[in-house]
Amino acid sequence: MPDATTPDTRATAIGATTVLNWALLAALTQLAGPVPPFLLTALAFAVAFVCFAVWLTLRGESLTVSMRLPPAVWALGVGGLFGYHALYFVAQQNAPAANAGLISYLWPLLIVLFVALLPGERLKVVHVIGALLGFAGAALLIGGDVSGEGSVLGYGAAIACAFLWSGYSVLSRAVRQVPTAAVGGFCLVTAVLAALGHLLFEPSRWPEGLGWLGVLGLGLGPVGSAFFTWDRGVKHGDLRLLGLLSYFTPLLSTLVLIACGYAEPSGSLTLAAGLITLGMLIGSGWLRWPWRCGASRTRDAS
Repeated sequence: MPDATTPDTRATAIGATTVLNWALLAALTQLAGPVPPFLLTALAFAVAFVCFAVWLTLRGESLTVSMRLPPAVWALGVGGLFGYHALYFVAQQNAPAANAGLISYLWPLLIVLFVALLPGERLKVVHVIGALLGFAGAALLIGGDVSGEGSVLGYGAAIACAFLWSGYSVLSRAVRQVPTAAVGGFCLVTAVLAALGHLLFEPSRWPEGLGWLGVLGLGLGPVGSAFFTWDRGVKHGDLRLLGLLSYFTPLLSTLVLIACGYAEPSGSLTLAAGLITLGMLIGSGWLRWPWRCGASRTRDAS
C-alpha cells in the first residue's frame, strides 16, 4: 500500500487537465475587454464561487464546513489566487498579450527549481542551464517592447506572477491534508478583496457585449474549475510531472491568442517560445544529454 508521499496517478491526471484550461486564460482575458484588473478579478472569481456553491448544493454538502481552515491555509490560498490574478490582469493590460503570457508562464520552470531545493533534493547543473535559457527567452520578449506598447509595470507584474504561482504550488504540498473544496472559500475571499480593491483604486468600467462572455468563460474555466483540478494535482499527484506538462501551456496559450487574432506570429516570438520551452525541458530533466544516456546504458549493461 503506497504511503502518503506516493504520487497518486489519478490525481496527476486530474491536475494535468488544468494545462488545457489555462491555455485559454489569455484569450478570455482579452475577450473580456479593457475591464479594470481588480474588477475583472472580482467578477471572474465570483462566477467561480457561485458555480462551486451550486455544485456543493447539488451534492448535499455544507458550504461552511469547507471554510473551516487554519489562518495559515487561508493566507496561502487567498495569497496565491488573489495575488497571482491581480498581477496577471495588470500584466495583460500593460504589455502585449503574448509577451505577458509567456513571461508569466515561467512558473513551471520555477516549480522545478523550487522542488529541487526542498529537503532531500539538490540543485543540479541542468536546472541552472534550464533557468538561464528560460529567462533568456523572457529577456528577448521584453527587449523590444518596454519602450513601445509594453510598460515596465506590465512586465514586472508578469515576472511577479511566475514567482508567486510557483511558490503557491510548491507550498500547497505542505497542506495536502486540506480538502480541495477549500478552494471554493479562497475564490469567495479573493472576489471580495478584489471588489474592495476596485472600489478603492479603480474607475468603474464594466464589460460590454461579448466581454461578459469572456468573464463567464474565465469563471467557469481558467479562473474556476482549473484551480480545483490543480489543487488536487499538486497536493496528491506527481508535482514534478505536472510542472513538466505545464511547460506546454505557454505555447498552447500563444497559439490560441494567434488563432483568436490577439497576437501575430513573429520570428522573435517563436524564438522566445523555443528558448523558454527548451529551458523548461532541460531544467526538468526530460531532455537528457546524449552522453549521459550512453553512460547510463553502459552502467545498466555492466
